[in-house]
Amino acid sequence: MAQVQIMSVIGSAVPASLRASGLLACWYLVRDGEPISGPLTSLPAAQALSQQVASSTFHA
Repeated sequence: MAQVQIMSVIGSAVPASLRASGLLACWYLVRDGEPISGPLTSLPAAQALSQQVASSTFHA
């Protein structure tokens, strides 16, 4: 199973709606280079979601 990682983006890579709110950085969860979450507004929020995703067990 691929590892979930936290990716940060800054500046113009931040979605316009967040930049309009004054945020200059945001975070995404990614797996195999593909985003699996929307933009998160804080690193602690990204870390918490990452823990939830990592502890989830998926059954086919």
